[in-house]
Amino acid sequence: MTQRTIVIAGAGGFIGGRLVARFREDGARIVTIGRGSDATLTWDDDLTAALDGADALINLAGRSVSCRYTLRTADEILRSRTGTTKALGLALADCQAPPRVWINASTGTIYREARDRPQDEETGELGSGFSVAVARAWEDELFSAPVDGVRRVALRMAIVLGTGGALSPSVNLARMGFGGPQGDGGQMMSWVHVDDVHRAIEHILVSPELAGPINVATRTPVTNDAFMRAVRRHLGGPLGARARLPLPAWSLRLGARVIRTEAELVLKSRWVDPAVLVDSGFEFAHPDIDTALRHIASDTRPGLLPVTLG
Repeated sequence: MTQRTIVIAGAGGFIGGRLVARFREDGARIVTIGRGSDATLTWDDDLTAALDGADALINLAGRSVSCRYTLRTADEILRSRTGTTKALGLALADCQAPPRVWINASTGTIYREARDRPQDEETGELGSGFSVAVARAWEDELFSAPVDGVRRVALRMAIVLGTGGALSPSVNLARMGFGGPQGDGGQMMSWVHVDDVHRAIEHILVSPELAGPINVATRTPVTNDAFMRAVRRHLGGPLGARARLPLPAWSLRLGARVIRTEAELVLKSRWVDPAVLVDSGFEFAHPDIDTALRHIASDTRPGLLPVTLG
């Protein structure tokens, strides 16, 4: 069997690091593009040479959204997504043998705030505001790239759970005794285990009929209250299992200012349905929140966790 070559841009973050490890375990040759010392190439190198003859391109590049949305950070969030996507599109256009498939990260946050019904790829309604505008511009850059014959997928990911990443702040709150509902606790939270992100991408790579926006989230979303109860149960530790002090919306907004992030990341109700994946035969290895958190707990150390997003 011929060894696959997969180019992964933005591989230095939480998701990218796991994808690199999993694909290497599967025997693939991995070429990484990024700014860290571990990257094979930087964004200033010849991207066309790296992409020519590769089997697939996966782009995860983008500044973390866990910050205050100032004029400077908002511009960085936008440019780090659209600029890298544009650069890859131009490089692909110059390839003699471009990858057959280009999977570009996007976000389930592109949909409107929803507590009434799930948002799938066909009937979902796009929202408004800064985060949605960034997501739309990101996808527009992907689908408008001057690349013929390359299957393109916008990976609209929900919150990705694993050891570290976006789960760490919730675990830390629970272990400090603040594991109750955040806001009114009724906001929906769509999620996916990081291992299922890898499996979904592998499924897309070998399914030539899949293209366009694809939601990556389980079909078992939970309310914020239910999510925090599950975090306390599986990862809260001795204190977190007993204490469930709630965090009202006003306290989250105040705390977000102190730690320089945005309360929207917790308070927005995201209900994303993976209709395209499920209809194409994909099955989740971690289909419910208890299964996912139990697996993560087996690989998570006691005490407060470092917060590393991306």
